[in-house]
Amino acid sequence: MKKLITVAALSAFAFIAPAYAADAAKAPTAQQNKMTECNKEAGDKKGDDRKAFMKTCLSAKKASQQEKMKTCNKDATGKKGDERKAFMKECLSK
Repeated sequence: MKKLITVAALSAFAFIAPAYAADAAKAPTAQQNKMTECNKEAGDKKGDDRKAFMKTCLSAKKASQQEKMKTCNKDATGKKGDERKAFMKECLSK
């Protein structure tokens, strides 16, 4: 009986695992996302200008969530209620 359960479990895993692996392989990594964004921002730049821009863009460190919160709170001064909530949501999602 234990063999039957083990075989059934392994069979189910063998059937399901490739589907998860395929989905995971399709999802872009953080570095790929960063490269995509930098390419969009580079626009029409060519040659050395593009190289310099891409180097700077790809090495730029994103602001931490705490830093974002400080900046957004500072920028939200004077806003109240739903207006502030909407502003903070937009600001923190960048």
